[in-house]
Amino acid sequence: MGVCVFIIGAILGSFYLVIGTRLPLKENVITGRSRCDSCKKELKWYELIPLVSYIIQLGKCRNCGKKISKEHLIMELATGILFLVGYLYFDISLKLGIYLIIISVALIIFVSDFKYMIILDSPLVIGSILIIIIRYFEVGLTNTIYSVLYGIALFLVMYLIKIIGDKIYKRESLGGGDIKLCFLIGLTLGYPGIGFRLSLISLVFAAFLALPYAMATLYFNKKNELPFGPFLISSMIIMFVFIEKFTNLLVFFSLS
Repeated sequence: MGVCVFIIGAILGSFYLVIGTRLPLKENVITGRSRCDSCKKELKWYELIPLVSYIIQLGKCRNCGKKISKEHLIMELATGILFLVGYLYFDISLKLGIYLIIISVALIIFVSDFKYMIILDSPLVIGSILIIIIRYFEVGLTNTIYSVLYGIALFLVMYLIKIIGDKIYKRESLGGGDIKLCFLIGLTLGYPGIGFRLSLISLVFAAFLALPYAMATLYFNKKNELPFGPFLISSMIIMFVFIEKFTNLLVFFSLS
């Protein structure tokens, strides 16, 4: 089963890379055929086998001999490993379903936000709908509604932060995609009773995760802008995986 999960992850990883690189450019990701980035030749099915094709072809196009970007190998391998880790940690469960969804959304965000500073709407919408469905079977209708309300609340908090930031810096301080992503964060971490506090902590945690990258970017590239989406969703994934530990910490400090 673990091998199957890894293979499925590797296959989907290849598709997620296509979504993250082509959809921001308004290219067709459903019917469009895969092609070499250099010579633009359409690839055969045996040139598209995740991991295997890259290794057999020594990372080169069979037609023009130019090197294929290592992004393909890294994305397929990373997705397969992350899917396998989730299966080993959660086993077959509803929480595994939520984990696989947020990992999928995260990988697409990593590609699109780092490449184009864009967070696509479609993965957020599809991911949110799927999580709402799973949450319904996990905790029931009433608690699912609470989770949705937590998502809306975190969205509004982030929107308020953007308004204040825009006034302070006299320019756009947060992208619209970051704000929309916060709905998914609030929805995912929004378990009744303590969920909204975890969501707020996730925002702070994301800022700490982004700090080293921001300092390096400012020092080496002299840029004042950075993609915040990957750090937001990474923070959410960490807190979701270890949600019981974070919840216990919150309870401990509340009672202290």
